[in-house]
Amino acid sequence: MCGIIGILGKSDVAPMIVEGLRRLEYRGYDSAGVATIRDGFLDRRRASGRLSALSEKLAAFPLGGATGIGHTRWATHGAPTDANAHPHATERVALVHNGIIENFAELRDELKSKGYSFTSQTDSEVCAQLITYYLRDEKLAPKDAVAKALGRMRGAFAFAIIFSGENDLLVAARRGSPLAIGRGDGEMFVGSDAYALAPFTNRVTYLEEGDYAII
Repeated sequence: MCGIIGILGKSDVAPMIVEGLRRLEYRGYDSAGVATIRDGFLDRRRASGRLSALSEKLAAFPLGGATGIGHTRWATHGAPTDANAHPHATERVALVHNGIIENFAELRDELKSKGYSFTSQTDSEVCAQLITYYLRDEKLAPKDAVAKALGRMRGAFAFAIIFSGENDLLVAARRGSPLAIGRGDGEMFVGSDAYALAPFTNRVTYLEEGDYAII
């Protein structure tokens, strides 16, 4: 059972994301990662193994940015490697995902036929590439690209999604996997449960089944 954290903050959020991920360790995991928007561009750090490996990577290669997402993964599609760790990203979008996309192979084949290539074995990367297709090829706005992509997916999911050039936008969605939204003082949070958000806020709302939120 994977863990998700997302923050729209007021200063560099990577340390806060790691703190939230530590509170989700009870779910079990075999890799972890963080992605942020820095100077309008997406950047990320990922590591297989324990959160300490991710912390060491962040210490060696710091990750700035006041908008970010993080994830602890329990491998389903693909081995627990850096390449299969979340967040998955393209030049336009980065996302973290809990759950299983049942029709990912069909979607991946469709995207490959349109010239898209993949660097992982995961169903989650397919979701990032599909949203990118709607952003790049169909010229949809981020929230519309996510809505259209969600309509194509079969299975269970919780998502937190950020976009290059969109420093004040985080999209969250759930179908079958819980996801909570926290409200802070000039900051907003997304997490797999309220416990993960407890260091930041006690004002938490759970998304209902099938909801998605524009934050």
